[in-house]
Amino acid sequence: ALEEMPLGGSAAGTALNVPSGFRDRALARLREMTGWDLRPAADLREAMQSRYAAAALSGAVRGLCLELNRIADDLRLLASGPRTGLAEIELPAVQPGSSIMPGKVNPVLAECLNMVCFHVMGNDLAVALAAQAGQLELNVMMPVIAHDLLESMEILANFLPVLAERCVAGIRPRPERCRGYAEETAALATILNPYIGYARAAEVAREALRRGVPLRDLIVEKGILPAEELDRILDPDRVTGRDRTD
Repeated sequence: ALEEMPLGGSAAGTALNVPSGFRDRALARLREMTGWDLRPAADLREAMQSRYAAAALSGAVRGLCLELNRIADDLRLLASGPRTGLAEIELPAVQPGSSIMPGKVNPVLAECLNMVCFHVMGNDLAVALAAQAGQLELNVMMPVIAHDLLESMEILANFLPVLAERCVAGIRPRPERCRGYAEETAALATILNPYIGYARAAEVAREALRRGVPLRDLIVEKGILPAEELDRILDPDRVTGRDRTD
């Protein structure tokens, strides 16, 4: 939609006083310069009034940032620790330590992604407000729309390769920590529903939490299921679907 240009619309899309052939020659030159399929707007009046296409693009960039921001938060949580947080992954260190704690690995690139995303989302709000602020035949807010939309795309394009190279590519899992969580969680009772029933599974889950013992050990202790069958049922590859080929 942004490739539809209101060039030649002049005052309020009437094409008043525009030289004959101007629009076609101008668009041909712009196509040559940009390589984009720029074309005349189907309705010059509507094209002078509405900044819908720019707002839609800004909204798409904002949607991308919502996903990126969620991923950044996940990375920060999964890397929290290394002793008192989740610590399921390790992020590469990009500095000697925190400002007050030598050797501490802060998720600085994930935090930077958060800030980039916040900035883009703020720009999107400005674009949205400017897009709806047009009155009658003309929207005079195009400068701030152009500035904020171009800035949003520029800072994302500049930062995401840095994030990929200096953070994502160096992420290391901590399998033993993850396996420990998987083996100790009382949520394993959910997997046992088809085998021992919901009520029995809930009962042993509550007892495991009360006694502070692994659910698996309690089930074997009570003779509810044999250890070999329990190992098969609770196998992490089976539970997570890693053993399926479909």
